[in-house]
Amino acid sequence: MFGLDRATKAAALCTAAAAAAATALLCAPGAVAAPRPIVGGTTTTTTAYPFMMQITDASQNQFCGGTLVAANKVVTAAHCMTGETTSSVRVVGGRTYLTGTNGTVSKVSRIWVDPGYTDATNGDDVAVLTLSTSMPYTPASYVAATSTGVYAAGTTARIVGWGTTSENGGSSDQLRTATVPLVSDAGCRSSYGSDYLASDMVCAGYTNGGTDTCQGDSGGPLLIGGVLAGITSWGNGCAEAGYPGVYTRLTTFSNLVKTQLNS
Repeated sequence: MFGLDRATKAAALCTAAAAAAATALLCAPGAVAAPRPIVGGTTTTTTAYPFMMQITDASQNQFCGGTLVAANKVVTAAHCMTGETTSSVRVVGGRTYLTGTNGTVSKVSRIWVDPGYTDATNGDDVAVLTLSTSMPYTPASYVAATSTGVYAAGTTARIVGWGTTSENGGSSDQLRTATVPLVSDAGCRSSYGSDYLASDMVCAGYTNGGTDTCQGDSGGPLLIGGVLAGITSWGNGCAEAGYPGVYTRLTTFSNLVKTQLNS
């Protein structure tokens, strides 16, 4: 099995307990719960991406990203919510810098995780958060269940996040973005074998690597034509040649998301 999700909580564990042999797995490149930011991108702002949300702990330490799809609904990755409760999570909007104090902070009143989720490499990596406080920012449109053609190989997609700027490196204080081409299902299978599930996943990245999501970017958007079409999920390392990033194929879950928006 390949390296798993791109959340960042494991990075904090590695820093705090680097001397303990028991943390070796968590600290290893591509290990379970290894965090991921944008590698090879450029800085941007939440003015340019008003729907881009920070998913934080109760002290507002960011560990995942999310996408505002309605005033009080945020789409993120299921693996970002592993072990979390409504009291342990906050959502921050309108804050370009991790060290900033501006924007809107909301508690979470409900966490919905796809009932089929067990692990990022098994698919179903989607969650919807219901916010206690509505966000005053423009939400993103999300892809329709019937729009499966958006994932054509070679199509340019945009990734956004605060993740690390190199594998096992430091997170970016400022929001970053980059463009990556979508990879065919056959190409993804050649990289990841049976861990790649075409029904639930889509890959994006360059053959030679260099640009990718990374630790801390989990749950953030894969935008195609400005529309939310994927969720940063997992991959082998970050920006490595031959291993594109893997994203939740949102067309498969679009109707479930719509149901949550109406709940």
